[in-house]
Amino acid sequence: MAKILDGKSLAKRIREELKLKVEDLRKKGVIPSLAVILVGDDPSSIVYVNMKRKACEEVGIVSHLFHLPANAKQEEVVELVNDLGKREDINGILVQHPLPSHIDELSVFSAIPLKKDVDGLSPMSLGRLAFGRPVFVSCTALGVLELLKHYEIPIEGKDVVVMGRSIIVGKPIALLLLQNNATVTICHSKTKDIWEKTKRADILVVAIGRAEFVKGEHIKHGAVVIDCGYNRPPEGGRDVGDVHFPSAEKVASFITPVPGGVGPMTIAMLLKNTIKATEVAL
Repeated sequence: MAKILDGKSLAKRIREELKLKVEDLRKKGVIPSLAVILVGDDPSSIVYVNMKRKACEEVGIVSHLFHLPANAKQEEVVELVNDLGKREDINGILVQHPLPSHIDELSVFSAIPLKKDVDGLSPMSLGRLAFGRPVFVSCTALGVLELLKHYEIPIEGKDVVVMGRSIIVGKPIALLLLQNNATVTICHSKTKDIWEKTKRADILVVAIGRAEFVKGEHIKHGAVVIDCGYNRPPEGGRDVGDVHFPSAEKVASFITPVPGGVGPMTIAMLLKNTIKATEVAL
């Protein structure tokens, strides 16, 4: 049976450490702040935004929510990002993904100043990550790396397969693990013989948004399985990841649960990046 990579407990420890950092900053008259932009009323996005704001409050970061209607024009969103980028009382800017389909995400993310891109998703941030000189790394990617390092799981020289190529999760994780000297393969919906590739992976990272898609039979015996998925059943029931946990647990050496694995780490890294942005601005 696989050992559990407990992101929930590790994230709690990280938040406690960050809370002490915030207390020190506040003693100096510095209050870390995060601006969160939400466009529309997507239920999942609202849940995620509330979780992030609650976590900010817990460690002492001030969060500002800017909620725009779903029919907001692209120019309005970009203008808001530009305005927040100029404000000295805002240390970090987070644009909740996904944006409505009529808005060009590239234009919005491009407007976020590098020094405030605490979600690490602007073209500049991703480009610097590709060059191996990141300022801020995607929160999910950074959370995955922190988990692997905390549990002393070797990365260098390992065969890693990343399922998913989104700029939110798949691509940043691939770049970050490549930077840590892993040999990385990215699989996606057009990949041929995908299960042959997953069964060769020492570390399998799954971020495809398909509930329990990867089964134990698709995993190499003794592999480390990182499930970045989070799927909410439409008619109740338990939340599940992209990996079928009961079968994968019997094959893997380590595995992240859903919930309680990557999710809490993503939020913890957002807090960490926001405090880093605050310190850089001093």
